[in-house]
This record gives sequence, C-alpha cells and structure tokens, in this order.
Amino acid sequence: MPTSDTLPIFRNEEELSRLPASERIRYRLIGADCRYHANDNIAEHIRPGELDELKREVEAKMQDVLQALVIDTDSDHNTNETAKRVAKMFIDEVFRGRYVPPPSVTEFPNFSRLNELMIVGPITVRSACSHHLCPILGKVWIGLLPNEHSNLIGLSKYVRLADWVMTRPQIQEEAVVMLADALQERVKPDGLAIVMEADHFCMHWRGVKDDDSSMTNSVMRGAFLKDPNLRREFLALLSKKSGN
Repeated sequence: MPTSDTLPIFRNEEELSRLPASERIRYRLIGADCRYHANDNIAEHIRPGELDELKREVEAKMQDVLQALVIDTDSDHNTNETAKRVAKMFIDEVFRGRYVPPPSVTEFPNFSRLNELMIVGPITVRSACSHHLCPILGKVWIGLLPNEHSNLIGLSKYVRLADWVMTRPQIQEEAVVMLADALQERVKPDGLAIVMEADHFCMHWRGVKDDDSSMTNSVMRGAFLKDPNLRREFLALLSKKSGN
C-alpha cells in the first residue's frame, strides 16, 4: 500500500485514467492525506462514472473469491450472476454510505423558539460489522433539546441521515458517535441523545451462534449529559415508545 511519501507522481489525468478506478480513488485519498477506513465517507474523491467502474472491479474480485471457494459458477445457474449481484449490493446498497455525499437536509430556523424535549424513533437501521461483513439490524432513538438558535429538520431527514451513516461496514459504538456528530452539526441543539439497539449476525450466524444476544449503546451530549432529570425523562419516554 503506497503512503504519501511513496505515492507515485502522475503528470496529468490521462496517466491517472489508465489505473483501475479503485487505485485512482485511493491515489486521490492518499494525496489529500484523507483517511479511508471502512466507515469513512469517500464520496468527495470519487469522479462521475467511477462507481460503475468500481462495481465492475468488485465483480471481478468477487468472481475470484467464488472460484477460490471451489464454486462452479459456469454450470451452477444459482451463482452465474452472484459476483455481479454482490458488487451491486455492496456499492449501491449495504455500503452505499461510503460512496455518496450526505443527503440534502433543509434546515429551518426555530421561529417558535421550541425548547422542549423531542424524541424521534424508533428508526430502523441496517449496517454491517466491519470484522466479518455480517449484517447489523436494529433501531435508533434520537432525543433533542433545541434552543432558539437551533435548526429544525423534517422527520424524514433523521431517517435519511441515519441511513447514510449506517450503510457502511463498522462497529456499533462508532456508528452512534458518527450519527451524533452529523446531527449536532446540522441541528445545533442544547442537548442530543442517541440510543441504538441492534442484533449482530456475527453472533447469530457464526462463532457462539447466540440468537438471543443484542447490543444497546448510547451517546449523550450537552444537556443530556449534564442534567440527570432530562436524561431520565428521555430514557423513560423511550421505554414507553419501545414497549419495554
């Protein structure tokens, strides 16, 4: 893997265009000293048309994986198109949050000076464990304490932002923090609380194969961190909404 110290120098875009799309994108990321971990969004460094190229690359590599698993994709009609389907699923669906810009979110001034607790959820979220690429399926609850300077966004925008953050390979603890950062930047509330409860299929499908385990974690910021009464109110209302 090249580093910024060993990065080759291409004189023009024509030379760069001869590389596979994944190498061109990686070249730009390294040149910009930009991290590209599994849960990072890299959309800023992807040019028009390169996602289609990337899908073709992933398809070819996935075909190699199937061959290494000794699966005869030529005569097995069930796996004829599997590599292509998996490539499309990874880029366009389950890891989509890595490759596309954040959703457009219209923000409205808080003309009514709302300053009472708001709860959004449960929002159904789908992610993937970055350790085994197994599904993570769960729900998210968001608590907000706006102030007169906060921006307000529509309910559907919470869902879109959550989907954008969650559709990446990651661990649940980091996903919740990233969602909190995205909301804090846009809404600027006095307090922000997020609770996520999810099933991890790396527990159900492999390893200990425990079907009853789930994981719940939270992020508390601002007023929710400082005011225990507000925190208790949020958690009590959340419990009623989730039916627990």
